[in-house]
Amino acid sequence: MTDTTDLTYRETNGAGALAGLRVIELGQLLAGPFTGRLLGDMGAEVIKVEPPGQPDPLRDWGKLRYKDRSLWWPVQSRNKKCVTLNLRDAKGQELLLELVKRADVLVENFRPGTLEKWGIGPDKLLEVNPGLVIARVSGYGQTGPYAERAGFASVSEAMGGIRYINGFPDEPPPRMHISLGDSLAGMVATQGILAALYSRRENGGKGQVVDVSLLEASFQLLESMIPEYDRCGYVRGPGGTGLQGVAPSNIFKSKDDLWMVIAANADGVYRRLCGAMGQPELADDPRFLNHLARGENQLEIERIIAEWAKQYTAEEIDEILNAAGVICGPIYTVADMFKDDHFWAREMLLKHEDPEIGEFVGPGIFPKFSETPGEVKWTGPWEEGSHNAEVYGELLGIDEAGLAALKEGGVL
Repeated sequence: MTDTTDLTYRETNGAGALAGLRVIELGQLLAGPFTGRLLGDMGAEVIKVEPPGQPDPLRDWGKLRYKDRSLWWPVQSRNKKCVTLNLRDAKGQELLLELVKRADVLVENFRPGTLEKWGIGPDKLLEVNPGLVIARVSGYGQTGPYAERAGFASVSEAMGGIRYINGFPDEPPPRMHISLGDSLAGMVATQGILAALYSRRENGGKGQVVDVSLLEASFQLLESMIPEYDRCGYVRGPGGTGLQGVAPSNIFKSKDDLWMVIAANADGVYRRLCGAMGQPELADDPRFLNHLARGENQLEIERIIAEWAKQYTAEEIDEILNAAGVICGPIYTVADMFKDDHFWAREMLLKHEDPEIGEFVGPGIFPKFSETPGEVKWTGPWEEGSHNAEVYGELLGIDEAGLAALKEGGVL
């Protein structure tokens, strides 16, 4: 296994796939900032705007702390230039518009109507920069009866349908122990931004608004559930550890009391599983002959596999089934990931260097690009307004005296 004490920081000179793209990030916490992080990981210049004296709560977020610092902030805000700016102030709004003139993308996750209230809504932003792509991330979207509601990931997962189908029948629907709705919305917003940038290139440089809601980011995962209800009146419910009607695809306990996922619901893979278990006759058993038959006899085929699995350790199951071309794998904790060479080889566990908390391993960058790999240039800056002089000075040409006056006036 990989020795984490002998890691070397991965230096790259690659510019990243989005090099040359300038992004302004407004808003706080997860969905909008996660969008900015993904764009920054791929090489975009991301300028994160925080209100002076009211920094993003993510700077102090999370139950666990290291050296009295949040372990969310240095990862979520890596590769970002942090500036302060009072968007409620007329001068602050003027400075934002100057930044917008020099930007390609603006990401915001305020409650709908906030930018309009400040006089810097999409109409004004597109007036000063017609090519701007504006990603607006909110709980319920910019239109509709719920548009003005505040929204969090927990409620978006609930109303978006994915909470109801999680867990076991007749039990309270549990939540994934992450802010899934926020992360889904951030990934969808990133997709929308890239599509809008392609459209801008192909259609005369015209920008547009990308409207992303947390609710719809969860809703998009529902697969065939919508037509199932529309045409058949079927309301899919929680399926426990597997998928109802899809078999075998479930978790099975090993001899050493570990859970293994065995997914052999495709006909060819199922036949290979039968051979690997030493029971090739099951492949031609009428009860399990094809996908529909196995779905009707799901409990029985899963019982047979469970009996086989408990005779072997998790490592033995993994070796036997992977050698036979059967899809399987253990259920990992984060500690298990650190022990697995694959995560290190793919650089999904990546060393970061932070001036406050020192060396730590954080999540790697995805997707992987063969010619323009992403990189972690720096972790999230701890000082509020750490890049004020660079952004406002070098980009907008404001001298030191001007910066000092803006700070004194509460604009920065």
